[in-house]
Amino acid sequence: MGKVNIGAIVGMVMAEFAQVGLMIMGKSAMAHGMSNFVFVFYSNALASLILLPTSFLFHRSQLPPLTLPIFCGLFLLGLLGMLAQVFGYTGINYSSPTLATAMLNLVPGFTFIFAIIFRMEKLDLRSTSSLAKSLGTIVLITGALIMTYYKGSPLLLTPSSYNPTLQLFLDKSNWVIGGLFLAIDCIFTSAWLIVQASILKRFPAELIVVFFYTFFVAIQSAILCLVVERNPNAWSLKSNVKLIAVLYSGIFGSAFQVGICTWCMRQTGPVFVSLFKPLGVVISVALGIIFFGDTFYLGSFIGAAVIVSGFYFNQSKRPLLRNKLGGKKSMKKTM
Repeated sequence: MGKVNIGAIVGMVMAEFAQVGLMIMGKSAMAHGMSNFVFVFYSNALASLILLPTSFLFHRSQLPPLTLPIFCGLFLLGLLGMLAQVFGYTGINYSSPTLATAMLNLVPGFTFIFAIIFRMEKLDLRSTSSLAKSLGTIVLITGALIMTYYKGSPLLLTPSSYNPTLQLFLDKSNWVIGGLFLAIDCIFTSAWLIVQASILKRFPAELIVVFFYTFFVAIQSAILCLVVERNPNAWSLKSNVKLIAVLYSGIFGSAFQVGICTWCMRQTGPVFVSLFKPLGVVISVALGIIFFGDTFYLGSFIGAAVIVSGFYFNQSKRPLLRNKLGGKKSMKKTM
């Protein structure tokens, strides 16, 4: 078995925890009347303000040249990210964070296909490494689908009481429409991972890439808001739920979660990062049991076991994972 980048694994687990929390907070804000377009603008604007001083200070000693092709690539990265967020939050608004985490299981498949098309990954069915990658990805997705659609008998019963404020996470009346938007979100997310990996090869400054990404998303979403949202009250943050959701999304979503994913991307590549999307289902189930009193079913146990085995199988025949996009340089060496 090849060596595994433990730092990248820990980072991606933390990023997925932040991602699940971001979905819950976004759903809460929209349930209290906040526009998904405005939510995307506020979260990325706050993240860009946080990253503006820290990113350039972090990379002050070895700042790569920001050429016109790189700048255009960053603009495209922001556009793909903005579209992914808009479609994603629209899907969550029509459905639930639970369905959103389940649909994210499509990201590894789309990313693997894009990576093959753009020659970031090689597919040779005669190679045990390619077979392991392909079968491992299929097993990961299968495990997440088991957790989502198969319950089985209850293994752990937790005391719970009816709470109307939590029912917004369980509404499936518009799950078809929501699922369609979330599927489009997965396509844009996969394309975003590929474009980001390409940029990091030529511009290995992770935090600056994240800053420009959030900066362009803020500008593009602001223009979209001015066209779509004509009501001035849509920009209001008087509700505590809206304000907390924006603060969380800006700090732990757009800044922390994207920053960690970008660092892991440079260490390992886009396919490895996308493989952690099914973990979101495991996290959402665990949070539901701990905080919302959900029941732990046999399907959740089997699905989690399949996901773990799929990830292990996917990595068992891989070569050294670290430094796939940037040689042996790391973020520490840019300081």
